[in-house]
Amino acid sequence: MSGRVFRLHSTLELPLETVTDYFENDPELPPEIEDIDITRRNNTLIIKAVAKDESLSKYTPTAQLKASVTENRVYEEEPPRAGAPRWGEEEEEIPSELVEFACFKGDRETVLQNTALQYPMFLVLRDLARLAEKGTLTAVTEEDGDLHATRIVEGEERAASVEVVENPQQNNGGGNTVNWRDNKFIS
Repeated sequence: MSGRVFRLHSTLELPLETVTDYFENDPELPPEIEDIDITRRNNTLIIKAVAKDESLSKYTPTAQLKASVTENRVYEEEPPRAGAPRWGEEEEEIPSELVEFACFKGDRETVLQNTALQYPMFLVLRDLARLAEKGTLTAVTEEDGDLHATRIVEGEERAASVEVVENPQQNNGGGNTVNWRDNKFIS
């Protein structure tokens, strides 16, 4: 399988436990990936591809997914809104717990790093996106010469398309861009 990732944007948030459970249950990985190496450094989670191809140098950095780890309070039920009248009521504490989330947020270079095995690692990210209850994954990829658009919103695949235009400024009107070559403020 050959493929490339041209554009990628992610706002995915998954409970860290969901991510680790996914990899502990031996998911079906793309054929180019032998295994996944997961490292946590402080508040950063790095999920790195281990190549099946032995001809790939051990010094070649393989693709990795990078997520920030945050801790959020999750309530069992919706907390009451601030300012709601509570006459004669004692304030009742709503059961909650602190949950660590892996946040895959940013563009291609932020979330999906390094080029060796980049497309197979995108497929892993796409599978994780299907498990996410919060966030969006959008991407433009190429597989075996065909362009594909991917859009996953809160774990559900949505319709997406790729529009190829000859002059990109015809598509957006060109009014929101700066012409750096003919800018009088730059000498």
